[in-house]
Amino acid sequence: MNNKIHQEFAYQSRELGVQIEDTLGDPPDHKNYARVIQALISEYAKGSEIDDVNMLSFALTDYLRFDDPAGLLAQCKEYENRNAAKVVTMVSCADADAAKALAKVAARNPDLARKAILTAFLFKNAKRWTDTDNSLDALEKEEGGNEMEDEDHVEPGQDFVDLFDIRKDDNG
Repeated sequence: MNNKIHQEFAYQSRELGVQIEDTLGDPPDHKNYARVIQALISEYAKGSEIDDVNMLSFALTDYLRFDDPAGLLAQCKEYENRNAAKVVTMVSCADADAAKALAKVAARNPDLARKAILTAFLFKNAKRWTDTDNSLDALEKEEGGNEMEDEDHVEPGQDFVDLFDIRKDDNG
């Protein structure tokens, strides 16, 4: 099973982790964290237009139940142009206010709801997925191997040697 996800979802999931850590603080202040989450849930439930994937996923992360993990993981392969309504049906909320907030956002901006749900899912299930490897080694492997010569083992051509031949005599 291929568990590679779109790189933007990987980024959003990592950013969500940082946002949660920053809000909790050191030492963790769970009361402050809960107040921030409740304020966000309240704003979204009122219909506020905070069109930020990370803020919505931050608000919902602790309340979402992921009812179809395999389906959600499959949806993470593409960041754009997917079925938002289908993703919304793959989760439920453990809190009435959070459910209301999700419903309001899903009605007004379904793609935002989709992306936030998937970001929260990935954050809560970090061991189920891998980020797409865009390194040079991975790209070379994907294209059929390393066909370029290793630069450390290339013999200089005569034109290159002539550039550094200060004496300009007939050595070669």
